[in-house]
Amino acid sequence: MGMRQQAISRAFCVLQATGLCRLLAPVTRGCGAVFMLHHVRPAVPGRFQPNRHLEVTPEFLRVAVERIRANGYRIIAMDEAVDLLKTGYGQQRYAVLTFDDGYRDNLEAAYPVLKELSAPFTVYVATGLIDRTSELWWLALERIIAENDSVAFLKDDIDGGVACRTLEEKEACFEKLTAFLTQDVGEREQRAIVRALCEKYGIDLATLADEQMMTWNELRTLAADPLVTIGAHTHNHVAMARLDADAARAEVLKGMERLEAELGRRPKHFAYPYGKAYAVGPRDAGILREIGIASSVTTLPGVLHSSNARDLTMLPRVSLNGRFQDPALIDQYLSGVPFALYDLARWAANGFGVRSGFSRFFPSTR
Repeated sequence: MGMRQQAISRAFCVLQATGLCRLLAPVTRGCGAVFMLHHVRPAVPGRFQPNRHLEVTPEFLRVAVERIRANGYRIIAMDEAVDLLKTGYGQQRYAVLTFDDGYRDNLEAAYPVLKELSAPFTVYVATGLIDRTSELWWLALERIIAENDSVAFLKDDIDGGVACRTLEEKEACFEKLTAFLTQDVGEREQRAIVRALCEKYGIDLATLADEQMMTWNELRTLAADPLVTIGAHTHNHVAMARLDADAARAEVLKGMERLEAELGRRPKHFAYPYGKAYAVGPRDAGILREIGIASSVTTLPGVLHSSNARDLTMLPRVSLNGRFQDPALIDQYLSGVPFALYDLARWAANGFGVRSGFSRFFPSTR
């Protein structure tokens, strides 16, 4: 376990030992929560798993649903959650289960569990990944680093590139290249670099998508169940804030149009890819309001409060992080306390001009 994961574990242990969540929950827990997941599949061996936070096991998914309900929450569809949020606090709290991207294991592993438990859920689909025309760059990068002792990602890397022989070097390499691809270059250049890397190191992006993503026929099977809501997630899984307004709008519309053409139904709900502050902003929320989207979720951490009804295009979510598959954490998440502390620390950090260590509690998602 890395230093960041150790810090997170210690923080959750402190909350559990002090009973702070139980004490503050009446103030902080809000009216509901939108849970975020990606993959659901059996755990795999291996020490280098930089995308492990995106995976939970079917067993943990089942326990999570049971724990959410044991806390007195009703699991409902996104349509109903939006309606309830607009009306303010009701007699019963509610939770929404959401899955990003459109992975095949959502159908093969998550769906049987949720069907058995009669738990509605939403899948936000990046249609370019279903079309096999976009890039699962974070998974491709993981495989390139896993299979090589160094990675040269710029043409002028004459010194052999970034070393990745040991586990520590591989983890550092992944973090460095991810930061470079999401912060130092634009979205189009990012994809060009990824395609060049895959060609150089023998990763077939279409084959990777075939392995990981649903087909349109599989998605149609899933969408046919009334328990399932299909939402939009752009076409090419792009960070909207890193595009100009016209390109960002085109990405949203193309994803919606592809879903309508293939499934016969225009999506009403949307999830911002990446969903962090660098990837989405007020301009992007305005684009979605103009298009007529009923709700949009971010990856900004938090539970739902009645105040969220003022802007249904920037809803927070609770990440079910694959590195912390502990049922007791569900109770802490639903209390709202970790997110209240995060907001307090962020406010204090901004006030004093320092970076908040609490940001480590909520690792980035894709």
